[in-house]
Amino acid sequence: MSTDNPAAFDWAALNYTEMSEDLGDGQRWSTWRSVDRLSRGPKPRPSWLVTSQAALDTELGILKTGKEADVFLLERAVPDGDACLLAAKRYRSSENRLFHRAASYTEGRRGRDSRENRAVRLKSRFGRETEATRWAQAEFATLKQLWTVGVRVPYPVQVDGREVLMEFIADGPAAAPRRAQCAPTPDQLRWLWPQVVEALIRIGRLQLVHGDLSPFNVLVRGLGGPEPELVIIDVPQVLDLVSNPNGIDFLHRDCRNMADWFVRKGLAVDADTLLAEVLGAAW
Repeated sequence: MSTDNPAAFDWAALNYTEMSEDLGDGQRWSTWRSVDRLSRGPKPRPSWLVTSQAALDTELGILKTGKEADVFLLERAVPDGDACLLAAKRYRSSENRLFHRAASYTEGRRGRDSRENRAVRLKSRFGRETEATRWAQAEFATLKQLWTVGVRVPYPVQVDGREVLMEFIADGPAAAPRRAQCAPTPDQLRWLWPQVVEALIRIGRLQLVHGDLSPFNVLVRGLGGPEPELVIIDVPQVLDLVSNPNGIDFLHRDCRNMADWFVRKGLAVDADTLLAEVLGAAW
């Protein structure tokens, strides 16, 4: 991990305004130090993460266009030094979002600021920006929570306004494919299914539900080997199993979506058995 050494260099003496004029298109100075500590990922931080104040963020292209956000590939690198690849998920304001089921997911959530709540209800410009920021904050907080208890999710690097930076899940030189794009062998299916069960049980112990789990938001890396790994993505809509009246229905749908894919690929598993296991762990 890259660290700053104030004894070796006076960072405060740098003139970032003048230096920014030399940045190329799609570049910015690393935003790691510009966000507060609570907006950074949990410790211990992975060794690959670059946190140097001298690092540059360079946008390399778009990875995914989604219903409520777009995901970009970002390189964070110190010139002639350490580098890492990140996924930058940027939420759209509500007028540009194609996600229309937000109310059923957010039942039970409350904002602290009544002014913000009123603005969201009135759909003012400030309200639309606030809503997008809340989705980003919710996803970052959930990633931190899931990462901490050992659920396989991308490491949450930081959140800044409507942008969430997280680990880029690679499979060799390319992005890891979605499970919907994969054709695992029977042995690989038997290896992957316990990972599904483990992940949902760990999430259930937090009394949370993913709420939108499907073959399209689970990545598979290492499919070329005998022990591939599932990584769950897209968690802004994670909901409370207890306080949300739709909690069990969403959990049942998650279990059914996961089990049905494995059944179609030839592995005999049961969604209702999975549901019972998760509910047993939750209570």
